[in-house]
Amino acid sequence: MPAVSIEKAEFKSRRDRLLAMMEPNSVAIIPAASEVTRSRDTDYPFRQDSDFYYLTGFNEPDAVLVLSTGNVSASTLFCLNKDKQAEIWHGRRIGFEKAKSDYLFDQTCALSELSEQLLDLVNGQQILYYAQGAYPKFDDKIWSLLGTLRSNRSHTAPTAIKDIRGLIHEMRLFKSPAEINVMREACKISAQGHIRAMKFSTPGATEYQLEAELHHHYAMNGARHPAYGTIVGGGDNANILHYTDNCDVLNDGELVLIDSGCELHGYAADITRTFPINGTFSAAQSELYNIVLAAQEAAFAEVKPGGSLSYANKQAMTILTQGLIDLGILQGELSELLNSQACKAFYMHGLGHWLGLDVHDVGDYKQDEKERVFEPGMVLTIEPGLYISHDTKAPEQYKGIGIRIEDNLLVTQHGYENLTASVPKSIHEIEALMQAHHD
Repeated sequence: MPAVSIEKAEFKSRRDRLLAMMEPNSVAIIPAASEVTRSRDTDYPFRQDSDFYYLTGFNEPDAVLVLSTGNVSASTLFCLNKDKQAEIWHGRRIGFEKAKSDYLFDQTCALSELSEQLLDLVNGQQILYYAQGAYPKFDDKIWSLLGTLRSNRSHTAPTAIKDIRGLIHEMRLFKSPAEINVMREACKISAQGHIRAMKFSTPGATEYQLEAELHHHYAMNGARHPAYGTIVGGGDNANILHYTDNCDVLNDGELVLIDSGCELHGYAADITRTFPINGTFSAAQSELYNIVLAAQEAAFAEVKPGGSLSYANKQAMTILTQGLIDLGILQGELSELLNSQACKAFYMHGLGHWLGLDVHDVGDYKQDEKERVFEPGMVLTIEPGLYISHDTKAPEQYKGIGIRIEDNLLVTQHGYENLTASVPKSIHEIEALMQAHHD
């Protein structure tokens, strides 16, 4: 198991920071996730709500965090109580008594006391912070609570409801040193998984076998689950942006696109590499690949304090558009094609996204209607691509080729740190790795 972790004191510090941002005479209610049924009598593996986990580090379902300003018990956790019979069937519970000391809450209570205790915690507060719509079933509890407070003359209900997500998500956008260490490790494990898949690749193997190589490596190194549905698209399947069937045979002479990353302590990695199934790029594949790689490198240069994702994307699109002109896939003047965003016919998605507890992590991309600039502590992906499906009017040699290259970048004081740089990316590096393994 990786040695990296986040201390419980950091979770407490996050709660304290959030409390300091809340208005006086206010209370916040933040529910945990619930288990989700997969099929009869079985559930999907439990995955905690990211906002709840960010503030608690507590990984059991159906818990509730309440933060109150001005109270001695500023943080209260409601969670499932110890239950010997239930634990025999479904696993051990921490219990509210142990949760108080282990997770540094001011107060903990059994989940069975939630309705009664919430009346006291919310009564008399002027503002309720709550993420309406995140969990519709819990919304019903909130509306019932407010109805009870309003109908009782001895109680006072909050007069305003504010969305708590804006405050939490701004905090989550900037990673602490401990978070960065976890993400470095997640990226390291994921990078090694991609290398393993490159070494395994051979004509006649299947997409799902490459997927299995990745997932096995993740689990064997302490990351039991991928952060999202792994994409392994051979040949024209790479032109399906969120292809996850992963069921086809890998054909000699084609490329395979793998988009995959593990989740470690809740934090995601997100890497894409595209490489030849037989270990050698063809001339046409090389031409398209080098355009995408040059576009990524141009975008990297803009990842620094004061830079922006939109400007980085402009640099990438200039490279992609000129490259498509050079190959005869686009016709016209560069300036006109840039103005019309002509390359979007072959590059349909954005350049990147924030990365953290969610693979498409939270955080505003604009502030005061202006493009948000990069600041140290942000982590994002940079992932240009070109997708030339069989139904395009491109020259025949380029059809059926889909390429994406994606890395995970930490914004630093003076530029960026590429957390996923250890995965081979140049044509020479990829071919050398694959050919050395198969010789």
